[in-house]
Amino acid sequence: MRKILLLALLVLLCGVTWQQARAQTEAIFVLEITGPVTPAMASYFERGIAEAEKVGATAVLIILNTPGGNLDPTQEIVQHLRTARVPVIVYIAPRGAQAASAGSIITLAAHASGMSPETVIGAASPVGDGGADLGETIARKLIEDLKALVRGLAARRGEEAVTLAEEMIENARAVTAEEALAIGLIDAVAEDVPDLLRQLDGLVVLVNGQEVTLATAAAPQQPFAMNLLEQILQMLANPLLVGVLFAIGVQAILIELSNPGGWVAGFIGVLALALGLYGAGQLPVNWLGLGLIVVAFALFVAEVLATNHGALGVTGAITLLAGLLVLFNSPGSPEFARISLPGAIGISAITASFFIFVGMKALAAQKRQPSTGTEGLVGQAGVVRRELTVKVEGSPYRGMVLVNGELWQAQAEAPIAQAERVVVTAVNGFVLTVIPAAATSAHN
Repeated sequence: MRKILLLALLVLLCGVTWQQARAQTEAIFVLEITGPVTPAMASYFERGIAEAEKVGATAVLIILNTPGGNLDPTQEIVQHLRTARVPVIVYIAPRGAQAASAGSIITLAAHASGMSPETVIGAASPVGDGGADLGETIARKLIEDLKALVRGLAARRGEEAVTLAEEMIENARAVTAEEALAIGLIDAVAEDVPDLLRQLDGLVVLVNGQEVTLATAAAPQQPFAMNLLEQILQMLANPLLVGVLFAIGVQAILIELSNPGGWVAGFIGVLALALGLYGAGQLPVNWLGLGLIVVAFALFVAEVLATNHGALGVTGAITLLAGLLVLFNSPGSPEFARISLPGAIGISAITASFFIFVGMKALAAQKRQPSTGTEGLVGQAGVVRRELTVKVEGSPYRGMVLVNGELWQAQAEAPIAQAERVVVTAVNGFVLTVIPAAATSAHN
């Protein structure tokens, strides 16, 4: 009986494992991403497609909402999609989403595509760093290169689709979901993912040189999320976060330099600056702004060293604000690469306040009465332990006083009785000059 039970359990486990494997094999891997096109997005797509190929999934569905991004990761994503051995579907969603600039090229590279109502695709004209216009020769080269790319991607969709794709590059044309469907640029306008999968069911697509009929209507969906590293790297393509990282990095390094011997502040500072530079590298920025930011932090450090009562700190804040705006908000910069004015003002004000605070503390420390060594004894109160009545001709009265828990030889211009309180006015070697505490109170 025991053997029969064990055998039945083994058969049950094998059946469950087989059902799970079969379900995964028949599933549609669902990747979802919002934000600019970055290397992290390229890594995410590559990993998702590779896993889908590994298990023999029915298809890969990419739910996309992007304002665009740099050309290099875009071309890398196009290669991943066109060389995939599993059908890749791009769905621009939800309502109000867009596949602008680089996103439109990625959509064209998919084997099948759809859009949610009230979405937009197009406006793919290339721009230079910081959104600036390119020189005529370079612009023409890039435009012709991208037009050739989209012609190849849209060729299977007919002449009107090719013309529209070229106009997206040449004239930054953008169209709605319904307009794109009417021209044949996409395959469906769908309310949601199930609606899209029903509409695409039975569609014949060319995958890696072979015709494949999509069987998507009844296929289960399997979410495929970004890993932690991809999420962090994707988040870094945010101008406000980049500005905050720059501010934290420099402040942490200054703390490390002013209190050497530790490593936590220095490590945090270096890490924050490295992440900030990586994030800036993923955005179309004007690097002149980075130069202004460096000048701003130099002014902040000078404020701390020179203790200039805030003048250099205020100048540094204005320079930092200008640097952030030039770095991210140059004319022609796409909206996703821009930093809000309140955000830039907030970063500048907080950073300036920190450095001015440190500078004021340094100035106060310079003016503070020394608290250690013989200099620190001046102004300290004490008690006479041996009356100051002994006097050698031509010299002050001598005795012993207790100051800060230590006995000291003391001298005074007038006799002082034992147990009377005194105040130190000067230090001469190991001899303290004192006066009665009552005389100090009367003077004050």
